[in-house]
Amino acid sequence: MKSEDFQIAPYQEVFRDQMVSVWEQSVRTTHDFLLEEDLQEIKSFVKEIDFYALQVYCLLYNNSVVGFIGVATDKVEMLFLSPDCIGLGLGKWLMHFAIEQLGACKVDVNEQNKKALAFYNKLGFEPYERSALDDQGKAYPLLRMALKRM
Repeated sequence: MKSEDFQIAPYQEVFRDQMVSVWEQSVRTTHDFLLEEDLQEIKSFVKEIDFYALQVYCLLYNNSVVGFIGVATDKVEMLFLSPDCIGLGLGKWLMHFAIEQLGACKVDVNEQNKKALAFYNKLGFEPYERSALDDQGKAYPLLRMALKRM
């Protein structure tokens, strides 16, 4: 896979099932701290998201969704990649797209997801607040991060 084989495209409803699949594969790979029952609960929520309410862009490879990013106002609400696409620079590409094209400058990260924290730190994000609970009230602490301005 070469970077020129990928493209970023605006969300379309036909992408939904592929996105839910990518979300689950990604979360199972990167969020090993999640209990299965919580993962299933979140998955049912993800299936019902109105992706048109956000600025959502999909990463396509051979016309298949292999990742996606969603931004609301100035905050990255979701960034997920198929496990075989992690570590190829594609998440960085999507983040640069979100920062430069969509005005994203904030993100929330599960505190237990050390690789994601390192990823966002490397991109210039710094924690400014900690929440002991996630947005669903579960005991998965979140770090709220903002892009450091030079």
